[in-house]
Amino acid sequence: MRRPRLAPAALLLPLALLLAACTGTSSAGTSSGGAGGSVDGKGPLTLNVGDQRGGSEAVLRAAGELDDLTYKIRWSTFTSGPPLLEAINAKAVDLGAVGNTPPVFAAGADSKISVIAASHGTATGEAILVPNDSPLKSAEDLKGKSVAVAQGSSAHYQLIASLKEAGLDFEDIKVKYLQPADALAAFTGGKVDAWAVWDPYTSQILQPKKGRVLTDGEGVVNGISFQVAAPGALKDKKKSAAIDDYLKRLRRAQAWVYKHPEEWAKVWAKDTGLPYEVALASVKRSNGTRVPVAVDKNVVRTEQDIADTFTDLKLIPRRIDFGDFVDTRFNGGLPPSTTPPRTYPEEN
Repeated sequence: MRRPRLAPAALLLPLALLLAACTGTSSAGTSSGGAGGSVDGKGPLTLNVGDQRGGSEAVLRAAGELDDLTYKIRWSTFTSGPPLLEAINAKAVDLGAVGNTPPVFAAGADSKISVIAASHGTATGEAILVPNDSPLKSAEDLKGKSVAVAQGSSAHYQLIASLKEAGLDFEDIKVKYLQPADALAAFTGGKVDAWAVWDPYTSQILQPKKGRVLTDGEGVVNGISFQVAAPGALKDKKKSAAIDDYLKRLRRAQAWVYKHPEEWAKVWAKDTGLPYEVALASVKRSNGTRVPVAVDKNVVRTEQDIADTFTDLKLIPRRIDFGDFVDTRFNGGLPPSTTPPRTYPEEN
C-alpha cells in the first residue's frame, strides 16, 4: 500500500508548540515550562493564570478583554494540561484551562484542584484519522490495527469510547502511545494504521487532504473543556472575585471568537505557528463553537464515566468521585452543559 511521505519539518514545528494540549492558551513572548511570564492589568491583587500557546491570553487580548483590568494577571505557559494542573496543585498557579481528561488523572492522583467552569464545543475535532488510501471504512475495522494516541489525553478516551461503540475492546487494537508531533510523523510515514487526536491536529491533516476521518467524537464524548482552580485561591475572597471577573471576560471573548472567526484565526495562527488555513478550519470545526455552560450533574456524570473507564484500565490508581473536585459557585445563570455548541454555516 502506498503511504504519504513523512511530513516536512515546517509542519512538525507548530505541532511541537502545541504538544499534548487538550485545550490551550498563551501568546508569543511568554515564558515556557510554567515560569512567570507577561503581566497584564493594574492593582495590588495578582491572579496567576496557567496557559498554553494560542488560548486564554491570546483570545482575551484579541477580544480586547485585557484593556481595563483592575487586577494583575501574571501568565505562565505550559506545554499541556497535566503540568498545568500540577502547578495548580503546588499552588504555583491559581487557575488555568484544560480539556476533559487531565482533571480526571489529577483527581486520581489526589491533587488539590477544583473544576470551576466549563464550556461545551463540538466533538468533530476529536477524531480517529486514517490515510486517504486506507482500506479501513469504520471503527469496526480497527480490530488488530495499530493506532497512535497520546496517553491520558482527551483523544485517549475518545478512542476507547469509539471502540466500545463499535463493539470492540481496547485490547483489540495495537495501541501506540505517542505525543502529537511523534504521532504525526508515524501517521504520515505509514508507521501506524490510524491516529486518534484532537483539533488543531485534526485540521492539520484534513485541511491539506493528508488523511480522512474514520470516526469522530460526536455522540461518544462530552465535548467539555474546563477552567480549574486551586482551592486556596477560591478561599481568598479577593482572588475569588477576580476569578469571577476573569471567567466573565473569557465568556465574552469566546463569543467574540464565534463572531470573528477569520480575525481570530489570524491571531491564533501567528501565536502558534499554524498555517492560517488550518487555524481557520479548526476555529470553524471546534475552537469557535464553544458555549459557556454550568458545571452541573451531567458534567459530573460524564466525567465520572471517563474516570471509571481509565480506572478499569488501571491507568488511574484508585476510584474517585469526580463530584468531590467540583465547585459550582461560578455557575450563575449559565445554561446546562447539554446546551448545543455554536455552529458555523456549511460552505458550498
